[in-house]
Amino acid sequence: MAITWLLVGYLFGSVSSAIVVCRGLGHGDPRNVGSNNPGTTNVLRHFGKVAAALTLVGDVAKGVVPVVLSSFLGADPHVVALAGAGAFAGHLYPIFFGFAGGKGVATLIGVLLAFNPWLGIAFVGSWIGVALVTRYSSLSALSATLFAPFIAYGLGSPAPIIGAIACMGLLVFWRHESNIRNLLSGNENKIGKRKT
Repeated sequence: MAITWLLVGYLFGSVSSAIVVCRGLGHGDPRNVGSNNPGTTNVLRHFGKVAAALTLVGDVAKGVVPVVLSSFLGADPHVVALAGAGAFAGHLYPIFFGFAGGKGVATLIGVLLAFNPWLGIAFVGSWIGVALVTRYSSLSALSATLFAPFIAYGLGSPAPIIGAIACMGLLVFWRHESNIRNLLSGNENKIGKRKT
């Protein structure tokens, strides 16, 4: 069952919302512009608010669905954690799109919301708080990701869930390596700066 739900989560996560949305709206492949990242921020900067909103909804949903389904069917916390981790991994390395995926933040939000709605809300609140102060999407995501395992612990989440969140967090940091370098050098783009 654990392997089955890991694969189910992975297949859900492998549906790249950014690529599907942008191609459907006639924008082409978001991996060919800007940061080459098929995620909400890159889509917003190059293709506008509608495409970005649809991408965000899709990426969050594919994190929610496998976790909710596995929980509804009575899976234990280890299996539920794997379902969420699978969805997250699918977003990063989608089998349907040549394993070239996004950085995982929106899908992580979906997974966290499904683990515990208060955990997801706290993550989003942390993101918004840092974004309002700094105007950096990447720094907001990294800060919220850093807080997430501690918030999960404070909410009494099972150990497998906390472990999965910590592992996903490490991958978020790894996928944001270039953003971290840009932040340190002062070259990171701020929220609201749309590319032409």
